[in-house]
Amino acid sequence: MTDQNALDELPGDLLMWVLIISELLVFGAGLIVFLSVRITDPAGFAEAQNSLDRTGAAINTIVLITSGFLAALAINLRRSGKRGGARVSLVGAAVLGGAFLWIKGLEFASKAASDIVWDTHPFFNFYFLLTGFHAAHVAAGVILLLLVAWRDHVDNIEDATAFWHMVDLIWVLLFPVVYLLQ
Repeated sequence: MTDQNALDELPGDLLMWVLIISELLVFGAGLIVFLSVRITDPAGFAEAQNSLDRTGAAINTIVLITSGFLAALAINLRRSGKRGGARVSLVGAAVLGGAFLWIKGLEFASKAASDIVWDTHPFFNFYFLLTGFHAAHVAAGVILLLLVAWRDHVDNIEDATAFWHMVDLIWVLLFPVVYLLQ
């Protein structure tokens, strides 16, 4: 009989999970503060929110979820000995991450062209902070996915995929709160 605990069941490295939990707490705190400040000016927040590109954000949601699927597929492919397929899935996930960043960059450029910056309204302070910080995590995740496509050990793929799913989860929370909730 082996002596196992819940931590032994986690895929990937414990330190990756510490990072993931800490990042979720940071984003969660940001969303709580956003919603708290929103209560002070619901009409202003709704008006500012109406200038966002909800279609682009919805497309980005589909892009990230599809990317997460490819990352998860990579683990299964690698475990079954299909290294080439795993690498293609990881690179595909990274490419979709790049597409997310491109769409987000277009949205940020559109805001700048409309003279909307972080201090235009408190809504935009949170919008740029939360979605920009998320975009930085997407960029880090893209690099991580490409690195593990190159060094495709199962443990590396599990860590990178766990991080990538955290990035997905954060977006799935940001999208409705920042873009849709009125």
